[in-house]
Amino acid sequence: MPSDSRRATLVALAGLASLCLCACLPLTAAAQPAWPSFKPIRLIVAYPAGGVTDAVARLVSDRLGAQLGTSIVVDNRAGAAGLIGMDAVAKAAPDGYTFGISTVSTLTLTPHLNRMPFDPARDIAPVVSIAYSPVVMMATPIMPARDFRAVLADARSRPGAIRWSTSGQGSLGQIMLEQIKLAAHVDITHIPYRGSGQQFNDAMGGQLEMVSINASQTLLQQIRSGKLRPLAIGAAARMASLPDVPTLAELGFPQANRSSTLGAFAPARTPAPVIERLNAEINKILAQPDVRKLLLEMGNVPTGGTPAAFAQGIAAESADNARIIKAANIRLE
Repeated sequence: MPSDSRRATLVALAGLASLCLCACLPLTAAAQPAWPSFKPIRLIVAYPAGGVTDAVARLVSDRLGAQLGTSIVVDNRAGAAGLIGMDAVAKAAPDGYTFGISTVSTLTLTPHLNRMPFDPARDIAPVVSIAYSPVVMMATPIMPARDFRAVLADARSRPGAIRWSTSGQGSLGQIMLEQIKLAAHVDITHIPYRGSGQQFNDAMGGQLEMVSINASQTLLQQIRSGKLRPLAIGAAARMASLPDVPTLAELGFPQANRSSTLGAFAPARTPAPVIERLNAEINKILAQPDVRKLLLEMGNVPTGGTPAAFAQGIAAESADNARIIKAANIRLE
């Protein structure tokens, strides 16, 4: 049996150990503060400043920073159709302090046409779908057809004569056009452009018959002026600003009924609670009436939803694109 003095010493040491353990617990918690707390969040935008994607990203980031109680620094990493920016997201530390905004085409279209510096399925975590931008198919002043079916009838009677422009070789616009050609059994000449500025000029100048461009305030102005005639749109539903223009699905081309989806992404292995919080906060933003109004005025339709639903949509779109690219033998020049 230990002596009374030894027993007292042991009790004192045990108490001291307990005090040390209790004292250490707050320090451990302090070393891992709740997200976000100790540094700004970097938002990588995969397209140039001043464009539609940048405008949407800045609208979201302003509201998101206020809701999270932290600052968000927008970092434009443009180039290679979004590939440079998304590569930076894929290779960022998965600590919750870097995420990106881009169109999903970088993950669903580019991998089937080009070598990738990262694996879209392995290195990127979808957070939330933000909005989709309808693709509007329009007749130019030299195109006599007054509706979409008349365009196809003209294409059948004059194989290869109709020149149809998109934003580029291997673009979403070309994917849609090739799907229309395959389904309707028509021969239409694809004219790829780089950017919408020259497309607008050549279309209104009578250099081609048809043009596909994403909806925007500028495009709607040109339509209202009567210089371009919208005949169909790729969208989940008709646009409120163009209520008389049918979707491609209504016209019998559901596989071609595509739109350009914009979403938020994080590096893979970002903690699930962070992704869930980001998802919830961005969904709150998209539900705000003034935000919805601003997005619609930009030509974008707000979406939202869960990370799982977004991931499933990306996987399905990628599989569809792979099939169409192979069937149409699309290659980058």
